[in-house]
Amino acid sequence: MTLTLRDVEHIADLARLALTAEEKERFREQLSAILDYAASLQRLDISDIPPTATVLPLRNVMREDVARPSLPPEDVLANAPDTAEGCFRVRAILE
Repeated sequence: MTLTLRDVEHIADLARLALTAEEKERFREQLSAILDYAASLQRLDISDIPPTATVLPLRNVMREDVARPSLPPEDVLANAPDTAEGCFRVRAILE
């Protein structure tokens, strides 16, 4: 499918792009090639291929959830710049 310069100008206008004459011609050729390739894919016979979401086998990659003791509050707050009553203390951002 060969695009015209008017088609490219319309696409550029929709995308809010200001293109030079050379860019319009280059993009006309590139977009036409992309559309030709997509059209060639449409001609492939895929009637024997079942629809798939992925070609990889599905598996869960997360580790088992195991309860473990957490850090002591003193260790957690050790590097905090400011603490109050066992909690992080931060500057107020709302008045």
